[in-house]
Amino acid sequence: MRRILTFCACVSVLSVMAFAETFTGRLIDSACYDQQKSATSCDPSSSTAAFAIVVSGKAYKLDDAGNTKVAEALKNRSDRSAEPGKTPTQIMARVTGTKDGDNVLKVESVEVQ
Repeated sequence: MRRILTFCACVSVLSVMAFAETFTGRLIDSACYDQQKSATSCDPSSSTAAFAIVVSGKAYKLDDAGNTKVAEALKNRSDRSAEPGKTPTQIMARVTGTKDGDNVLKVESVEVQ
């Protein structure tokens, strides 16, 4: 019985990982995007709490875990340590996760480029 449960657990974990997609695009401030409906002037700042990623003209909001991961990744970027006061205008990222609904991503990992 224990072998069957272990096998089922392994199959379920691997099946979830098989559905994950990788999204590469520009990070934006989700609240700004909601107000302006345009990503042109919605670059994230140090006070941004909710993020989205624009991929091929479509914006995908990140879930709460994804927002936390992006905030940490932005704090730990190597180019930030060189010039702490300078904020780049466009920040690119690679997000791995699954779509949760039409425009929300359930984030597994984030790589800020």
